[in-house]
Amino acid sequence: MALGDLVLCMQRSVESMTSAFLGSSAGAGATTGQQHLSSLLPQQHMEGKEKQEKEEQEQKQLVMLQEWREQQQQQEDTVASSSVPDFPHNLYLSDLRHDGVAITSAGPVENGVVSKWRMKDRVKTGCVALVLCLNVGVDPPDVIKVSPCARMECWIDPFSQTSQQKPVKPVEAIGRNLQVQYEHWQPRAKYSVQTDPTVEEVKDLCLWCRQTAKNERVLFHYNGHGVPQPTSNGEIWVFNKSFTTYIPLSVYELESWLENPSIYVFDCSAAGMLVNALCERPDWVLSGTMAAPAMENCILLAACGAHEILPQSADLPADIFTSCLTTPIKIALRWFCPRSLLPLDADLIDKIPGQQTDRRTPLGELNWIFTAITDTIAWTVLPRELFRHLFRQDLLVASLFRNFLLADRIMRTANCTPLSYPCLPSTHQHPMWHAWDMAAETCLSQLPMLLSDPNAEFQPSPFFTEQLTAFEVWLQHGSEKKKPPEQLPIVLQVLYIQSHRFRALRLLGRFLDMGAWAVDLALSVGIFPYVLKLLKLTTADLQQVLLFIWTKILAFDKSCQVDLVKDGGHEYFIKFLKSSAENIYPEQQAMAAFVLAVIMDEHPAGQVPCIQAGLVGICLMRIQAAAASSSGGAEGHAEPLLLQWLCLCLGKLWDGDSDGAALGLRDHAPIVLGHLLSDPQPEVRAAATYALGTLVAVAAESSPAGSTASEDDGDEDVQAAELEIARCLVRVTSDGSPLVRAEVAIAMARLAASHNWMFRQAAAAYLKPPSHSSGFPPIGLNHRSASFLYSTQFMYSDNSPVSDTSLHGESPGSSDGFMRSWKRTEDGNVYVQCITAVYTLARDPYPRVASLGRQVLRIAGVEAHTVKASRAGSSGSLLPTHQTNMSIPCLPPTYLIPGVIHRSASCLASASGNLASTWRISTPPPSPPAGPVYLAQTVGNFRRVASVEFFSKSWDSSSRQSVHISGDRIQTLSTVLPRTSNVAGGGGGGGLAEVAAAAEMLTFGLSTLNLDSSAAAAPAALPLSTLYNWSCGHFSQPLLEPAQDEDVIIARRQEKEHLALAGIAKCHHSSLSKVSEQVANWDTMSETGTKALLLHPFKPIVCIADDKETIRLWNYKEGTVVNTFDNHNAPDRGVSKLCLLNELDDSLLLIASSDGIVRVWRDYTQKDNQQLATAWQTVQGHRPGARSISAVVDWQQMTGCLYASGEISLIAVWNLDQEQLVSSIPLHSESGVSALAASQLHGAHFLAGCGDGSVRVFDIRSRRDMLVCAVKPHAERVVGLDFLPGPDHFKMISASPAGDLKFLDLRNNSRPYLEVYTNKRHLTSIAVHRHAPLIVTGSSKQSIETFSPSGAQLGMVHYRNSFLGQRIGPISALHFHPYSILLAAGATDSVVSFYAGESLHST
Repeated sequence: MALGDLVLCMQRSVESMTSAFLGSSAGAGATTGQQHLSSLLPQQHMEGKEKQEKEEQEQKQLVMLQEWREQQQQQEDTVASSSVPDFPHNLYLSDLRHDGVAITSAGPVENGVVSKWRMKDRVKTGCVALVLCLNVGVDPPDVIKVSPCARMECWIDPFSQTSQQKPVKPVEAIGRNLQVQYEHWQPRAKYSVQTDPTVEEVKDLCLWCRQTAKNERVLFHYNGHGVPQPTSNGEIWVFNKSFTTYIPLSVYELESWLENPSIYVFDCSAAGMLVNALCERPDWVLSGTMAAPAMENCILLAACGAHEILPQSADLPADIFTSCLTTPIKIALRWFCPRSLLPLDADLIDKIPGQQTDRRTPLGELNWIFTAITDTIAWTVLPRELFRHLFRQDLLVASLFRNFLLADRIMRTANCTPLSYPCLPSTHQHPMWHAWDMAAETCLSQLPMLLSDPNAEFQPSPFFTEQLTAFEVWLQHGSEKKKPPEQLPIVLQVLYIQSHRFRALRLLGRFLDMGAWAVDLALSVGIFPYVLKLLKLTTADLQQVLLFIWTKILAFDKSCQVDLVKDGGHEYFIKFLKSSAENIYPEQQAMAAFVLAVIMDEHPAGQVPCIQAGLVGICLMRIQAAAASSSGGAEGHAEPLLLQWLCLCLGKLWDGDSDGAALGLRDHAPIVLGHLLSDPQPEVRAAATYALGTLVAVAAESSPAGSTASEDDGDEDVQAAELEIARCLVRVTSDGSPLVRAEVAIAMARLAASHNWMFRQAAAAYLKPPSHSSGFPPIGLNHRSASFLYSTQFMYSDNSPVSDTSLHGESPGSSDGFMRSWKRTEDGNVYVQCITAVYTLARDPYPRVASLGRQVLRIAGVEAHTVKASRAGSSGSLLPTHQTNMSIPCLPPTYLIPGVIHRSASCLASASGNLASTWRISTPPPSPPAGPVYLAQTVGNFRRVASVEFFSKSWDSSSRQSVHISGDRIQTLSTVLPRTSNVAGGGGGGGLAEVAAAAEMLTFGLSTLNLDSSAAAAPAALPLSTLYNWSCGHFSQPLLEPAQDEDVIIARRQEKEHLALAGIAKCHHSSLSKVSEQVANWDTMSETGTKALLLHPFKPIVCIADDKETIRLWNYKEGTVVNTFDNHNAPDRGVSKLCLLNELDDSLLLIASSDGIVRVWRDYTQKDNQQLATAWQTVQGHRPGARSISAVVDWQQMTGCLYASGEISLIAVWNLDQEQLVSSIPLHSESGVSALAASQLHGAHFLAGCGDGSVRVFDIRSRRDMLVCAVKPHAERVVGLDFLPGPDHFKMISASPAGDLKFLDLRNNSRPYLEVYTNKRHLTSIAVHRHAPLIVTGSSKQSIETFSPSGAQLGMVHYRNSFLGQRIGPISALHFHPYSILLAAGATDSVVSFYAGESLHST
């Protein structure tokens, strides 16, 4: 029966039994009551004794019922607690910062896909030429006019008596009216009108226009209603001086006079002839997909096709095309009135109140709606590039093309097809025209009332409200894959009206939140100048939505920073950040800091006004306020996003700006930011590190040898502040997040560049032991103490034992200036601590951090080498060999320098064992020998140190030039290592051979150190931080809506939870079984056997690790290899633990190495697609006398804690949510930890088994040392231990190599309550099932035994040398499947076996 069915049946049984109790009791009571009532009728009294007995009986039944209920509830609680665990819902190491590809991605870019919306060259129309060939009173010979026919030109009838009686000629009045109509659209242009001109007048007009407009656009308007139609050769007609002859004028001549850019408007019959002629010109013909330059800068508008005649209807003006282009509202209403179903009076159109520029009036609203509709039509039918070119480049061109869409609608009803170049698709049947018709009817229907009653109130059209509603509906269902919203241009128009502005901005923000494509569409439609002007408003209700919109815009387009600074927009965001209003949330303040950071990013013109506005003090004040609120309790916890962006904003503020840095130092920024280095959020710590690093001014400070260091010339306050920054950076060198450590390395690079001379001296001191020491530094928690007797080396002293400069052939007196610069010993120690930290970073397990650390060492003058001597040929000559240095991930290959003897690798062996073999400097012996006899000793007695003086003298660079790597350059060793004139104790020509003879047997490392920074051929480039660009990615993600795949993730997790619950139920309710049925085995072909095992909880996959840290994944059902990869390529190898993180979600594979380094992999089940999510050093150093750290770890998903220890005196507790060491628990034991086990069901508890046989129980909820109890059940080290399965989480088991299994109870921890002995002296591993009552042990005698929690032996699997027997090797690793009875067993050979449970009912 499934677990859910079992619980349901128990609930139903409880309810039925409860109802039975209540029913019987109630029934008995009712019957008794009836009898009692009937007995009362004849008898008025009842005996008190009988009544009391019945009451006692009822009370007893109620007590029994209550006890039964409590018992059932307790049973239910027990079943629930044991059967239905509380699955943890937290995910660890799954944030964006753990994506190695995303961490180097770029943020807002200046020239990207989104930035294409900005027009490169904005062109405006500077001059307009109006040419009217009307010849009023004379009809052209090729036109037969109907009667009545259209006569109005520019809304003037030249044949009316009013026009005839005016002193101005009708044609001049028409020309003046046409100019007024054009001035409405472009009032700043210069106009010139020519009526009935000659060819010379047209030429002079064109030349004047081009001269006046210069590089601006020229508009040429031609009205040919009084002349013949254009010819097929592209000729228009003008007059001679006496108006007796029509003179042809080629459009090619017009084009040569007007040049480009220009726009032509041809209002005449057969105007398409002119368009065809211009488009068919040879240099205008399309070449491929691009037009010729002349065509790109020319725009053509023609009234009709090549074989069409203009309409002559008396209801329309004669220049209907010009009317549509210049007076669209008037002609549109006149054309619509006779077509409307409402009785509309066309004569009232000229009486519509208001102005077109006043949107609160009827005429202004109509113009506003018309602009929105025509923009929408163009937006939906035109390509984006063409839309920007025609509707966003030139105001006059945009107005003409909006009105051209109206001309296309009206003139097509008169059998005319307006033409244009660039060609536009047909729009006369676009659905948005219906919205215009409705708006026109709404306005015209109110005209009689408005004209008759001056107090009548105009009712605005619901057009914009309805369009916003339509846009909101689209937002609910739209996406990038669907058709873009056609209401976007209307939203732009709505921003101008206050009543709709807030709603429009809110909807616009939701649209921009959809991603880069939405921002691109919004900017392409022209939203930018609108939202830029809105920043000048002080309306409080718009602040937050405007901030969000600008955040989204700048997240995808950095180029807007120039416009913001030019218009003073930065002041808006500074005020917002400074505001303390209650309705402002930390997330919004983080957006303001982000916007300001983008404004200042690589933009000095943006840094200066922000500094002048006091942004440094504002940001520091906000950081201090956030820190104060977080220290006030959980409710006042600071928003990490705000702290992160305040730090990034500060970093951009003073990066490269000395004034900003000076203000930061004045306001004690290092101290304020230093407090954030312990923040729980890794992004905050990284941002604070970034800000501290940018506070260090980088300059060329290299000082030649013998001169005073550059720091002496600087300000002492700045030096003190930068030393404080150095101390802060050293503290976070061992941070658990590679994001933080990378920023530490980059900040150290700036320090190394700024204090280059000091770093080089500190590197020399770090690599050289004190002259009076016997040779080797002490080895403790850190491989070298930061204060390793440096006082004798950095204090100014004339009798210094061995000065650093003497290592390079310089006299001690040549660096007096340097020695005096170390005014305090602790200052020198800071530089040495920095070098120590940089060396640690160069050995970092995360490749990117290690690469950055090596770059810092190059800046400090230290180069990496691997030295290996080999014999070639019988002559014994040594030849350079080439190998890939595998000590540090991604270390570039180095050329080998044979025959050089240096200190042993064990001298400075680090926790990971990489320092000694990777970074070296030759050091002199404590007592230099008197002569070459020292080198004549045998190899076995050869000293572990050698003199640099001897080395530089003996090594003849002219005969054999060794090389070293400096960045990407290869330099000869002779250019780096200095030469000395004398060898200590004498010289000898045979020194090289003697060194080679000794080096033949050994492999050593070398680091080249160059103290003379001026000698470097080219300084190493500073590494660049990617933190800012990566952090910008947060705001490019959707912020208002959850991710689209969130439902899929939740459904996938629920499915896994159901599978887990079903498996747990089977494990709990199955009978006892022995794990002996072999179901599969796999030969891994590993040479070192199996070190650790892990069964995937929801896939038939086993993960196997060997001693070389080769990870193999195998599908034990299909018998196929899933993936194989190496955990790392460092020489120190050995896996101590495999764990799964987030097993109910997208799980991560945690691999703990025996050197204390933990690496976490994602996508590990995908062939060759595994990616390193994070890596860090959990513990360092080891106890005196121990050969290695022998780290052990365990993971606890419920608390998010990783416990690590080994041959050290403490247990490190790492919080993987914070990626931070949260506690170091003292062990209080003379031996180290040999086994760790964390409770996976009850949380907070973990066990530690020590090398002396003791077992300690810890509770991380305790505030003190967290130790619950300690007991010593074994005489030898603890091999394994774990909590026993079942509801009783107080019991546990431990085992030692002696084969003794000790069952312990926390409630009685004085001694084990049960002891079982098995596999005497050969027990190697133990595994306890998480839910089933099973315990297995493995031994080196090739056997596996199964026990129950009560200590009973259930079965055994051992080696059988027979044909049908199971052949297993010496067991080295065991692991149970968490939700089924399946055991994986690994041995010291290459075979991994799988065993399933067998029921014991038959036995």
